[in-house]
Amino acid sequence: MSGQNNKKAISWLSWAHFTNDIYTGFVNPIMPFISAKIGISMAIATVVLSISNIFSSLLQPIFGFFADNMLKRAFIFWGLIMTSLFIPMIPLSKNVYFLILFIILGSLGSSFYHPQAAGFVNKFAGTDDSGARQMGKFISMGSIGFAIGPLVAMYITKHDMSKMPVTSLLGVTLACFMFLCVPKLSNIYPKPEHKDFIKSFRDILSNKIMNNLMIISMMKSLITTSFCTLLPFLWKNEMHYSPLHIGIALSLFVLAGGIGSMVSRSLEVAWGTKRLLYFSMIATLPMIIIFHFTYQNHPVISLITFIITGFTTMLAQPVTMVMAQKTLPEYKSIVAGFINGFAWGVVAIALSVIGYSAQHFGITNVLMTLAVLPAISSVIIRYLPEEQVTV
Repeated sequence: MSGQNNKKAISWLSWAHFTNDIYTGFVNPIMPFISAKIGISMAIATVVLSISNIFSSLLQPIFGFFADNMLKRAFIFWGLIMTSLFIPMIPLSKNVYFLILFIILGSLGSSFYHPQAAGFVNKFAGTDDSGARQMGKFISMGSIGFAIGPLVAMYITKHDMSKMPVTSLLGVTLACFMFLCVPKLSNIYPKPEHKDFIKSFRDILSNKIMNNLMIISMMKSLITTSFCTLLPFLWKNEMHYSPLHIGIALSLFVLAGGIGSMVSRSLEVAWGTKRLLYFSMIATLPMIIIFHFTYQNHPVISLITFIITGFTTMLAQPVTMVMAQKTLPEYKSIVAGFINGFAWGVVAIALSVIGYSAQHFGITNVLMTLAVLPAISSVIIRYLPEEQVTV
């Protein structure tokens, strides 16, 4: 297969990543409005969001295992189709049971798509500098899509939330184009050597460097998930912001995180790997303290600190991913599932407790408490390898 065709395949996978993450970006901003519609509390809503994150993230290492052992394209097609069909159906929920059903099916689609798509991009991109840029393009497209998702969702919510299923046409159409334009890897590559499930997971979970990197990734996801889940309730119920304003705030947060991911390598070269990780882990605490004391009387300042928090937190994302794949290069897809999936899923399990705590003790009080955890956990950075990561 020619290099030009490789790039075309990566472009289709990148646009599908962009589209898939637009849909996943719908969920957090619309949840306060869905909760009001069907009559559930913030605590129950965070349980539902916890379920969403578990099914979209916690299962990714398992699908990553299959991605490392197969060349069929089923996951990328059906994953995108499931996400694009069921996430937009959430506003049609008549009760919490339909809400959970749509959440589970749509989230499973996202969990299908990500590990296999990343594995395919890795195969098409190769290992040279051009390949690294192609992988960066794929990751950035997902970040941009996730940033646009809240804007699309809030625009539709402002006018008629029941019209959201119309957006499914985009994802289903793109999945059909991928079926035609992303080649079968079985026609290009030999069948991969089968990896033993138990051995693969034992090798990963027993590696000390990998364990430390997963803790860092969990702390990153703790902050981003908690902020994106709880603050829409604060803005709607206490500040009475419009759906569009909430969507803009969340989009800016995610977009700033995407920018942080893109400049991460440059800052890593300038500061060193460990200094970058320390900054990313510790800087959240002063940011949320400033937010706590400004969101009522100085909303512009609080918004700026919220956006900066997205930037600083996501600086750690590419560093932890590349270091993890360098540590265990034989398990690239599974490692990607652990760093970008499993870590988020573990945090999702705690999200319901976080929601109940926020309902009783106040949202910003809980967020300040949570921000202490990455700062304390940053002590593990000293045990990571000294050399800089090569991107």
